[in-house]
Amino acid sequence: MITTRQLIAEARAREEAMARVEDLLASASGTAHDVDGQVEVTVDARGKLLRLWLAPTAVELGERLGPLVVEIARAAMREATQDGYNKVALLLGEDLTYLVEQMTGVPAPARAEDDDPGMTVEEFQRLRAERMGATPAAPASSTPASSAPASGVEDEDAYWESFDPASLRSDR
Repeated sequence: MITTRQLIAEARAREEAMARVEDLLASASGTAHDVDGQVEVTVDARGKLLRLWLAPTAVELGERLGPLVVEIARAAMREATQDGYNKVALLLGEDLTYLVEQMTGVPAPARAEDDDPGMTVEEFQRLRAERMGATPAAPASSTPASSAPASGVEDEDAYWESFDPASLRSDR
């Protein structure tokens, strides 16, 4: 049975946590860049521009530069929003964070319907097995790492250089 003191202590703890949400959101930021690395934008969770970097070659984009900066800033804003929700979720828990999303009307970008869900575990294991030289029918764990051909090591190095860890995201 929960006592009145326990309920009061829980209410105070939640109140203190909610007071810290503003500080957490103030520390959230997001950075994005274009595919060619000519534009990089960093914003905070409120959309304030913290940093804009343009490569010297960005001037060659001409009239496309403005819209590209805006597009990159929007991507950075989605990153900042997600960063804020991730920090709040660590403090308040998933359920209360989802409630905050519903109250603000700003869902976490990772929950967006058009968000790339990333790679499934099965797909990751299949691709790993292919890289390690296993036959498609054999499970990835049945091929010892030492049996990979010397050329497979070079291929694996190249694979990991271009690997995007964001493809392994969960729903957050």
